[in-house]
Amino acid sequence: MKLDILAIGAHPDDIELGCAATIAKEISLGKKVGVLDLTRGELGTRGSADLRDKEAATASEILGLTVRENLAFADGFFVNDKAHQLEVIRIIRKYQPDIVLCNAVDDRHIDHGKGSKLASDACFLSGLRKIETSLNGELQKEWRPKQVYHYIQWKNLEPDFVVDVSGFIDKKMEAVQAYSSQFYDPNNKEPVSPITSKNFLDSIRYRAQDLGRLIGAEAGEGFTVERFIAVSSLDKLK
Repeated sequence: MKLDILAIGAHPDDIELGCAATIAKEISLGKKVGVLDLTRGELGTRGSADLRDKEAATASEILGLTVRENLAFADGFFVNDKAHQLEVIRIIRKYQPDIVLCNAVDDRHIDHGKGSKLASDACFLSGLRKIETSLNGELQKEWRPKQVYHYIQWKNLEPDFVVDVSGFIDKKMEAVQAYSSQFYDPNNKEPVSPITSKNFLDSIRYRAQDLGRLIGAEAGEGFTVERFIAVSSLDKLK
C-alpha cells in the first residue's frame, strides 16, 4: 500500500499535537495518510501503554488515517543507531510515502529531537539500494521520500512555512482529546505534568490561531524544512 504522507512521532499523541489539522486537511483532499509511532509512551506520567494504544486507535478513526503502526521502541531510551534505523526504513519502504512529517528538530522532550533525527536519517538511508531490508520474506525496493518536514511541538520554533488549517482545528482538538489520560481532566487523580494543565490544552488552539493570524487565516500549523523550498512562480505564494 502506497501512502501520500507518512507522519512519524516518538510517542502516541505527538502527531495529533503537532500536525493533526494538516493531516485532516490533506485527508479531506483525498490523500492517503499513515502514522508511525516509535514508542508506546510507556514512561508517560499518566496512563499506560495499553491505554495509549486504545487512545491512538480512537484518534486514528477521528482523523481518518489509512494506517497506523507502532514500532514499540523503548520510550526515553531508543537511540539513532543502525538497528533502529533499519526498522524505520522497513516502514518507509513498505508505504513509499512522498512526504514524511516528523518530530521537531529541537524540543523539551529528549525523544522528540532523537525521533526527528532518526526519522530524517532513515528517510535518506531508505533510498540507498545497497541497504537490504525485507518484509514478509521478500526484499524491499529502495525508496526515498521527496520531502521531509518537521512539525513544531513544545518550543515555539520559527516555522519555515505555515499550513492554512482553517476549518480543521476542531478536528485536531477532537483527536488530541482522544488521549484523555494525557491531558487536562480535573477529575484525574494521577500526578500532574506540564501537559496536564488546562493552559496547555488551551494553548493548542490559541497557538494555531496565532499562526493563522500571522498568515491571514483562521488557524495554522508550522513546519521547518531540511532544504530550501522551491516555488514555480511568485503567484503561487499565498
